[in-house]
Amino acid sequence: MNDKYFGDAEASGSLISQSTDETRILDDLEATKDLGRRLAARLQPNDIVLLEGPLGAGKTSLVQGLAEALGIQEPITSPTFALAQHYPEGTPPLIHLDLYRLEQAVAADDLFLQEEEEATALGALLMVEWPERLSLALPDAWRLILRYQSDGEGRLATIHAPLAAQRRERNQRPKSSN
Repeated sequence: MNDKYFGDAEASGSLISQSTDETRILDDLEATKDLGRRLAARLQPNDIVLLEGPLGAGKTSLVQGLAEALGIQEPITSPTFALAQHYPEGTPPLIHLDLYRLEQAVAADDLFLQEEEEATALGALLMVEWPERLSLALPDAWRLILRYQSDGEGRLATIHAPLAAQRRERNQRPKSSN
């Protein structure tokens, strides 16, 4: 398999499926951060990534790895209390939202739309923790679901790329010569 965007399965966790959705086993914190670094190579300015998963599943750790790959030197912390953190020095810039404390969808939607406008103006990536607080339909967003494995050892990460990204990646793959 030509895994142009994720490299060896061992580098970022084992690959479970080769469909349009990808599921990876993440054995530890470093594998979670590595998945973030590898995801950064797949994203383009103005992409939105919805990060789903329970408390402690590794959402912020994944963003830390992604930020490292974007060249962001500033420490990445969960924006649970600030709600949004901006990292303009990244290539591209990064906006990290955490909607956990916003219990009403209208408040989450308003914050998301404000930050999406800012991200578009900056050409930034927009990472959104707790997107289930939103009532908006976001069919063009990436979805990344982190969950604990049933045996309690490590986590599973499932990546759902939007159709536009799937087409873009297919067009970027080297053509095989028969």
